[in-house]
Order: sequence, then C-alpha cells, then structure tokens
Amino acid sequence: MRIVIAEDDPLLREGLALLLRAEGLDVVATADTADGALAAVDAHEPDVAILDVRMPPTHTDEGIVAAVEARRRRPDLAVLVLSAYVEQSFATELLGGGVSGLGYLLKERVGRVEEFLDALHRVAAGGTAVDPEVVAQLFTRSRQDTRLERLSPRERDVLALMAEGLGNSAIAGRLVVTDGAVHKHIRSIFAKLDLSPTDQVDRRVAAVLRYLEDLRRLA
Repeated sequence: MRIVIAEDDPLLREGLALLLRAEGLDVVATADTADGALAAVDAHEPDVAILDVRMPPTHTDEGIVAAVEARRRRPDLAVLVLSAYVEQSFATELLGGGVSGLGYLLKERVGRVEEFLDALHRVAAGGTAVDPEVVAQLFTRSRQDTRLERLSPRERDVLALMAEGLGNSAIAGRLVVTDGAVHKHIRSIFAKLDLSPTDQVDRRVAAVLRYLEDLRRLA
C-alpha cells in the first residue's frame, strides 16, 4: 500500500509516517500543505492519501478541498481525512459525492492504533470508515428528517454502524445480536427509507447518504 500523508503538525506527520512504516506500509511522501499534498499525489500515484482537514494558509478547509480535488483527478484514490473535532459541513461535503474508498476520522482515533489501521485498510480496500462520533453527531443534528423518524432505535444503531463502514457480521458483534437479526434490520431500513431493490444503486451506500443529504439540506 502506497501512502501520501498531508499534515501541517510535524510531530503528528512524522509520527504517522513512522507508525505506518513500522507496519510495513510504504509512505511515499509527506506534505505540510494542501498544494503539497496534491503535488505528491500527482507525482507518486499513491493508493491512499491521508489528509488533515485544516492546513495552511488559512487553516479552514484546505484539506477537504484537496481531498475532493485529488479524487477528481484520480477517482480510484482512497482518501482518509483526519480532523481534530467533528465538522459537520466538511463531513457531508466529503461524503456527499460517494463513500467508496473514503474515511473521516477524528485525530484521537490515530492513538488507538488497531482501530486506525483497521480503518485505513478498510478505506484502501474501497470501503468506508466514518468516526463513530461523527456519525453520532450527524444523527443528532438530522432528527428533523421525517424518514429517519421512521426508524426504530435499533435500526438507527444499525444504520450508524453501517455509516462507520462495518459489515453485517461486525455490526452483529458490536450489537451482540445474530447476523440474521442485522439482515432483518437492514431490510427494514431500506423499506422505511424508500430504497427499492430495483434501484440501480448500492442500497447500503444510499441509506448512509440519505441522511447526509437531508442533513445538508437542513444545515
């Protein structure tokens, strides 16, 4: 796995590089600006780009802008964005264009090495990794949506874990229920969110995006 890291904090940037190299991963370049990240992506054609949300010169949304641009240039590039805290508009902006090969994690998750590496590998494989705290806040802020009100508390739990990127077996393990129960809840979620099995879309992705899209409309 070839990785580019863009982070303006030198301690975190170099710490990440050391951690990933110790795991046998190939960190091909590091950068401390969004422009530097894009240049590294163009030059090294990595499999994954790890980007901080806030970077010079304004320390606002440079990382998100770079992530969206990097994906435009290379649609197959997996992107994992790191943020110091939940930034609602940035999460919906990043994930609103599709969730395959995308992740949004809080920086505190990096310190939990096993969780961080699991999220990185999931994103690199084309999956999704959304921080549980991000998911929780997005749900809290989107309760005005009537379709989400159709879901039972357990169905909300399942959808939240789907948004984190977990598969059915992992969801079952987290909730201490059977795989069959999870499958039943997911079928119910699809029905309540009006996602038909004949739709030419991945209903699992569509279910996660549905509340993000509604949240953006309400913001």
